[in-house]
This record gives sequence, structure tokens and C-alpha cells, in this order.
Amino acid sequence: MLKPIDTLDKRQIQKGLNGVIRDGVASQIMVTLTSGTFLVAFALKLGASNLVIGLLAAIPPLVQIIQLPSIYLVERIKNRRLITTLGALVSRIFLLLIALIPFLFKEEAGKVVLFISLLLSSAFAAVATCSWNSWMRDVIPQENMGKFMGRKMRIAMLTGIFFSLAGGYFIDYWDKWFPEHNLAGFSLLFAAGFIAGEMGVYFISNIPEPKLQSSNLKVFQIIFEPFKNENFRNLVKFTGVWSFTMNLVAPFFTVYLLKMLKYDMSFVIILSVISQVFNFFFLKIWGTLSDKFSNKSVLAVSSLIYIVCVLAWTFTTVPDPHRFTIPLIIIIHVFMGIAISGVTLGQGNIGLKLAPKGQATAFLAANTFIVSLAAGIAPILGGTFADFFEVRSLSWDFTWTGPHGDFILPTLSLQRWDFFFFIAFLTGLIALQRLTYVKEKGEVEEKVMLQELLSEVRMRMRNFSTLGGMFTLFNFPFALVNQAKTIKDVIVQGKRVKAKNYKKPDKNS
Repeated sequence: MLKPIDTLDKRQIQKGLNGVIRDGVASQIMVTLTSGTFLVAFALKLGASNLVIGLLAAIPPLVQIIQLPSIYLVERIKNRRLITTLGALVSRIFLLLIALIPFLFKEEAGKVVLFISLLLSSAFAAVATCSWNSWMRDVIPQENMGKFMGRKMRIAMLTGIFFSLAGGYFIDYWDKWFPEHNLAGFSLLFAAGFIAGEMGVYFISNIPEPKLQSSNLKVFQIIFEPFKNENFRNLVKFTGVWSFTMNLVAPFFTVYLLKMLKYDMSFVIILSVISQVFNFFFLKIWGTLSDKFSNKSVLAVSSLIYIVCVLAWTFTTVPDPHRFTIPLIIIIHVFMGIAISGVTLGQGNIGLKLAPKGQATAFLAANTFIVSLAAGIAPILGGTFADFFEVRSLSWDFTWTGPHGDFILPTLSLQRWDFFFFIAFLTGLIALQRLTYVKEKGEVEEKVMLQELLSEVRMRMRNFSTLGGMFTLFNFPFALVNQAKTIKDVIVQGKRVKAKNYKKPDKNS
């Protein structure tokens, strides 16, 4: 049942693409309910410190280094569907153990079990990811990859928005109904995430797999081969620095909102949903632009938007919350959603595109290794220094002295996590500089990409200026059903267009 097929025909490719979509939906439900805001809030309820939050955030990326030895496993077994299915199956079982923590363990023991369970779950997921990336490189048509991946992410995003809202309101109401058992509410979320994850395993097991092309290189040669490719090496430098930038601050956004600004869980979830909504709407725009120009161009613009948003976090308290704090935070979440959709799409696609056919396993695993190492180190540093900056601040004020008194205008105030926001902004600039060395066919200057982006936004905004457009926006939560019904027709149409306009790809691209 799980054996590779020599060559996939159109029907099998169609079946595979549909399976990828279905798994994307199930996996998004799992990720939404068992990670991010809900995982951080669960850990805080267990009494986790800043360092523990940093360690928990570091586990998933750090264990991705297992992908390097997993290359040997993939090359030896040559059955990526089997490896991915078994790895995902075991990985997601540990989510059930996390759900049982409030019933089986006390607070201190619960934190230990949470740490170990997340570690083992992430380790098996890393093994699955190594074979999955290579597998998808051979299943998804290269010429239509941007649009397909953008559509997949939009459908998953719709799912995430719905379950984020549902989960947030569920936790708030659970706290009101059963305040003495508030951890049990998180247990139900993790249990639901476990069920969704195992459904995703079933969808994965039914995706056809073409045979893996054999390599004449030995395993150690395979591992180090990507670093001999100058262009791919430049890509790895960018993704490494960028991963450090994002993970230095991202795990602490929720902590910042919950502990420092003392917002309710439901409001934090609403902010997350705002970001996801704009993430959803801009995925199609970024996907269109990546196919029209290049993933590098998309990365250049979206990364710039992201680091400006990170810098803007430092102005949410000057040095305390002010009348513009909430509007500023909402604006930040809007533009971060726009930026993250472009970064996620561009970074995923450019790795797949620049990896040579037949060597995707090693190239993508090498990239993941560097990204994971940086992503693992960053939150640990953030958690370690959070207490250091707790009693320290840096301010910069403009002072006007006159005969009627002094006027002081605070222009910069850094405290606690603000330091990470500012440092992340600086490292983000370094990442953008490294991106300029990456070469990809179709890349254009950032100015051209911005013009195209604004043009796409204006065109799509006009669609919402009509009564029909407003009706579509009002029915946004129900769009997932329509997406699911039409995905097959869209992919078939994309195949016809691809066959009609097919040109032999340039080997240097």
C-alpha cells in the first residue's frame, strides 16, 4: 500500500495534491490547538518561567537537526511515504500525553512531562519532515508551485482562524464555568488537536509517492553536498539569520501581551485572528507575485515589512501603555499578517526551487538544519536574558527648556522584551543584506515588487467595494467549504494551463 510508484500519471498527481490539501487542513487544526498562544498559556498556567517558555519554543526547531541523520534513513529505505506516515503517527501520539498532564501529574512534574513530550513529539516530526519535503518536491508541479502552495496555505489559514477563535472563547468560558479546573480546558484542546493530527496521518498515507532517484554519493557526501553549491549556501545564510530574527521575539509576543500588558486571552486570540485574516487574503497575492517574478523578490519586500513591525513593538509602551497602544498593536498585527504570509510562502518555495532534482532531500535538510539551529538558539537567549532586562531600561528623550518650564518628549524607551524587538530589527536588516546574494530567475528590484503589490491590493480592494464583494467578506468564515468544493476544478484547470504553456525549464534557474 505504501510502496513508491515508478511514475505518477495525471490521476495520481491529482490524488496526491488533494491529499496534500486535506492533510494541510487537519494538520492546521492540530497546530492551532496545540501550539502557539495555547501552548504558551498552558505553560504559564503550569507556572512556567521566561526561561521555560524560551526552552519550549526552542525544542521544535532545535530537534530539526535530526533531519541530517534522517537523510541516511530516506536514502537507505527509499520509501518516503512510509517514513513520513510512521513519523507523524508517533509524533502526534505525544500530544495525547500532554493533554493528560493536568490529570496525572502535579505542577512541577507536569512541566517536566510537557518538556519531554514536546521534545519527543518534535523529534519524530523532524524525521517525518525530512522525507516529506523531498517527497513534495517530486509530487507538486514546479511550474504551478506558487499558486498551489498559496491556495493550500489559504485553506489551512481559514481553518486556523476558525479554530483559534473557537479555542479562545472556549478557554474563556471554561474558566468562568470551572475556575478550579482551568487546566482541564487546555486538555480538551490538546485532545482535539491529537484527533485532528491522526486524521492528517490517514490523509498522508494515501498520497502517492514517485520513486526516489538514486544518488551515487555516499551519505556523508550527500549531507555536505549542498554547502558546495554557492547559491544554495547564500540562501542558507539568509534563512539562518532570518530564522534567528523571527524566533528571538516571536515566542514572547504572547507573553508580552498576557503578562506585561495584561490583556485577556480572548483579546490576544482576536489579535492573532486579525493577523491570520490578513495573512489569508495576501497569500494569493504573494503566490501570484512569486510565480510572476520570483520568491526572492517576495521575500525581500515581506521581510522588510516584518522587521519594521518588530521595531514598532517598542513604541507600544513609552515606557508605559498609552492611548495609542491598542490601535498600534492592531496595526502591527495587520502588517505582520501580511508580511508573514509572504515570508512563509517565499521561504518555502525558494528552498524547493533551488534544490536540484534528485538531491532535494539533502539540500532541504541542510537548509532546515541551519534554520533550526538558529531558531533554537534564539528563544533560549530571549528567555535567559528576559530576567536580566527586567530591571534595566534605555530611554532617549527630547527636552525643550524655556522660561515657562521644560517640555519632555519621550522618543525611545526600551525595557524587558523591547530590547529583543530592537535587536531583532537589527538582525533582520542583516538577513536582508544576505538575501541580496541569492540568485533566482525572475527576481526584480524591491521598488518594482512594491508597485506590483500595491497594484494587486488596489485591484482586489475594488472587488470588495461592490455589494457582492461586501457579501463575500461577510461570509468569510464559510469560504472554507467553497474552497474545499472547488479545489479539484482549480487544480485541473491549472494542469491544463501548465500543459498549454509548458516550456523546458532553464537548468540554471
